[in-house]
Amino acid sequence: MSEAGSPTTVRVESFQDSPALALAAGGLEATFLPGVGMLGVALRHQGEDLLALPGGVAGYREGNVTGLPLLAPWANRLAGRRYRAAGVEVDLDGVALHTDPNGLPIHGTLTAHPGWRLERLAAEPDRAVLEASLNYTWPELLAAFPFPHQLRVEAAVTGSSLQVTTTVRPTGERPVPVAFGWHPYLRLPGPRRAAWRLLLPDREHLELDGRGLPTGRFGHEPAEADPVGGRTFDDLYTLGADRRLGLEADGHRLLVEYGDGYPYAQVFAPAGAEFVCLEPMTAPTNALGDGVCPLVEPGEVFGASFALLVEEA
Repeated sequence: MSEAGSPTTVRVESFQDSPALALAAGGLEATFLPGVGMLGVALRHQGEDLLALPGGVAGYREGNVTGLPLLAPWANRLAGRRYRAAGVEVDLDGVALHTDPNGLPIHGTLTAHPGWRLERLAAEPDRAVLEASLNYTWPELLAAFPFPHQLRVEAAVTGSSLQVTTTVRPTGERPVPVAFGWHPYLRLPGPRRAAWRLLLPDREHLELDGRGLPTGRFGHEPAEADPVGGRTFDDLYTLGADRRLGLEADGHRLLVEYGDGYPYAQVFAPAGAEFVCLEPMTAPTNALGDGVCPLVEPGEVFGASFALLVEEA
């Protein structure tokens, strides 16, 4: 039984013509597509979906992030097509990568990748759980990020939360730079985005240049719980001890709780959209190029977790 007193369940079904796995516990249900990049496509609480899916699965297959995607081996963008990480010079010329409007490589190499293997699917007494892994050894992947490793994702649903744990384990002789993140497209039922309150903790705001790259300058910003209103965001923050970001409106509150592996957050709320992205990141934008991302040594494992929490406002 889940913490809400209802049975936990797991189901195999179809979502937009793709095989899907649904995890349910209490009043919360999450759906993932392991064969399409381990994309999360739904997070329903008492029948209301809290994930936005702009462009749908078809758009994701074309490289447009949506829903709840993993961005790996780097989140956000690189400064160009060359970088040096862990003592290795990498030249991305001629490598097929998704790019932003400025032509910068963005969101890594695993968008819609079919190489995920289902490791476990179970309805436990207190949670429904899915585990999947990907061996990062495909030649086209190593051309962009020549650091063999295994990625493993565990998604677990209780009656009020979805917890996602991602681990990196080197499988070669090189240490592996860690710069991945997740990109949840969040929405609330009821009022339009302008009326949602954006919940941000005390944080350092990292200045970005016109290409969305850190300049090295930053400034402190206090906690806020203000309406989104007409504001737009594509902003990078360093988090402190309080690592809860969220949205609330009309009795609904949706929080993203960042674990120790995620000290950075990108907030993305473009004009004309009815979503807000509160993105857990293991490293800042262009960490590979700037040489500031963590390294996981052979024989060790790096792990990071975040949770999507549903509460009453």
